[in-house]
Amino acid sequence: IRDRLWEGRGGLGEGGDVAPMQDAMQDEQSEFEAFAEHGLGQVTRAFGTTPIDPVEGARTLAAKQRWLTENTRLGIPALVHEECLTGLAAWKATTFPAPLSWGASFHPELVEEMGAAIGRSMASLGVHQGLAPVLDVVRDARWGRVEECISEDPYVVGTIATAYVRGVQSTGVVATLKHFVGYSNSRAGRNLAPVHAGPREVTDVLLPPFEMAVLDGGAGSVMNSYAEIDGIPVAADAGLLTGVLRERWGFEGTVVADYFAVAFLHTLHGVAADLGDAAAQALAAGIDVELPTGTAYLAPLAAKVRAGELPEELVDRAVHRVLDQKARLGLLDAVFDETRVDAGIDLDPPEHRALAARLAEESVVLLGNNGILPLDPGTAGRIAVVGPNADDTAALFGCYSFVNHVIALHPGTELGFDVTTVLDALRAELPAATVDYTRGSDVDTADTTGFAAAVAAAREAELCVAVVGDRAGLFGRGTSGEGCDAESLDLPGVQRQLVEALLDTGTPVVLVLLTGRPYAVGWALDRCAAVVQAFFPGEEGAAAITGVLSGRINPSGRLPVTLPRSVGAQPYSYLHPKLGGASSVSNIDTEPVRPFGYGLSYTSFEHADLRVAAQQVPTDGAIEATCRVTNTGDRAGTEIVQLYATDVVAAVTRPVVQLLGYARVDLEPGESVEVTFDVPTQRLAFSDRRMVRVVEPGAIDLFVGTSCENPVLTGAVELTGPVHEVTTADRRMVEVAITRS
Repeated sequence: IRDRLWEGRGGLGEGGDVAPMQDAMQDEQSEFEAFAEHGLGQVTRAFGTTPIDPVEGARTLAAKQRWLTENTRLGIPALVHEECLTGLAAWKATTFPAPLSWGASFHPELVEEMGAAIGRSMASLGVHQGLAPVLDVVRDARWGRVEECISEDPYVVGTIATAYVRGVQSTGVVATLKHFVGYSNSRAGRNLAPVHAGPREVTDVLLPPFEMAVLDGGAGSVMNSYAEIDGIPVAADAGLLTGVLRERWGFEGTVVADYFAVAFLHTLHGVAADLGDAAAQALAAGIDVELPTGTAYLAPLAAKVRAGELPEELVDRAVHRVLDQKARLGLLDAVFDETRVDAGIDLDPPEHRALAARLAEESVVLLGNNGILPLDPGTAGRIAVVGPNADDTAALFGCYSFVNHVIALHPGTELGFDVTTVLDALRAELPAATVDYTRGSDVDTADTTGFAAAVAAAREAELCVAVVGDRAGLFGRGTSGEGCDAESLDLPGVQRQLVEALLDTGTPVVLVLLTGRPYAVGWALDRCAAVVQAFFPGEEGAAAITGVLSGRINPSGRLPVTLPRSVGAQPYSYLHPKLGGASSVSNIDTEPVRPFGYGLSYTSFEHADLRVAAQQVPTDGAIEATCRVTNTGDRAGTEIVQLYATDVVAAVTRPVVQLLGYARVDLEPGESVEVTFDVPTQRLAFSDRRMVRVVEPGAIDLFVGTSCENPVLTGAVELTGPVHEVTTADRRMVEVAITRS
């Protein structure tokens, strides 16, 4: 039993500011050997908790794996996991845009390419499992981990996360879906807070992305959510971890615990009397591997089994799943030799940087523009660049980037790759201009002593570019990120006052938002000459932003989340029923200042001729809708064609509108294409009054629009026949065909 329990454990040591076990790969060999004398199931973040040279780290890891195969009774290597949310979280590895940027790109194929690049980096080091992607659907902009999420629309989350999974796993590395399920729906947007979501919201909104990633992406691992949903912690919920995940969806991979989630059943949730009770509940519910330690799954769980209080078969079940995964990864037959580790490991090769640049470029959203953009690349005037994020490379990166997650705790350590600030990128983008820089304020302090210099610089300039937003961090060390939740959706600190002071000079202000969440910036949209939004765009993000300012890049990003009017409207989703919208019987206006799917371009597009192939479609069939899209401007551009639906009458309240499908279409000036959406009726499924997922007969209104609030072409279809009960055999993905004439 002891050997089996060791096979399911994780981690190598104790303590750490970044993550538990952060000193794991720095232990003396003798300490490692004593720790792992009976074998080891998981190595926690060998590269992700301190700056380690990739080649040296890979050799050290290979040596430890070789020791495990040669000196433990079973001779089984450990499975190694790392964070990989914005790229492999290791020193010198490419840092890609944050997941909100993936959503803003509406480009799953590119995200799949990025996933494959990340997987190749992990595989080159001997890493087998990546703790990403995050499939939490954004429900409240105040939540600090919004930056880790993809969208507030479950279908966008599902399609893009599934693409990421396919990319990572194409390299032989296992992707881990997190956080299953409900984590983002916490009370008041607080991290690790209770979730009060009804079973219909869980089933119809929060679960579908995971279902897609499991059934359509073949994800190899799932991590539980810390959440307790209506009083039941997910870590002890067999209905979710076994009933939904394995019995309904047929998942065959491993379920790993979010860090300390098993112990939390005792220490935080209070549903377990002690660690042994917590371990027994988690194992029975379906958690196979405790991460990052063996706090509960070693001695406390063994005691439960020996006392006859937990069937040994449950241990066997978890061990079988872990060993099966190791077998599929080739670990059971692997030979390790540290002397054969590639001395030329490059975690930031040119092809990865090119992918990072492309994704950053495609994710920048132009929120407002009075015609001042694009700037003339030959501009020879004076530009004042102001703001705390203008000359700060860390402002380009999210919470789980190595830069902000680890290097921030090691002052003086070089980043390990080249990165340009927005200030330097703008100087390179507009070489004829005179660019002056004044910081103006910090991100999150009340210090206004820099205002005077900033205002003076703006007065002397023809244009002011204000670069403001977030600083990503952990547990209160930033304004965005894990444990950095927001009480207000005003820009942090005194940044709004700074921008308003710049506006009062009369100099045109272009506002650049570098953030991890959408902020309530309606005031800026009313007054600024232009507003540009970037969601932590990564190491190539500065050039992407300034390329949009100059017009070298035609913006094509669209909002994956609603831009709120105020914090008082939270929690909010565009997927609200009629009662969730603005109302004459409430003084709180929930109408957003920019809706889901919104984004401007430097060219214009015409949508025409919406054709629905059949006016009547069976409830277990598919809706085929086609429209023509033309670039009517004078430059190449990209349109995100969005197809929406409204279920006119249903057995339960339904969203006023929901996205059915989308297509990213590149068009030359004057070019036209036909876009055809083949939409399975399952996209209109919901849980009826029996809590059965169904597609009902009835009228469906359709529209093609430039956002969820701007229909351009309208149509309708009637679903006919009996109520169709949805199963996993029903197609989930919309198929899109683009025909160029």
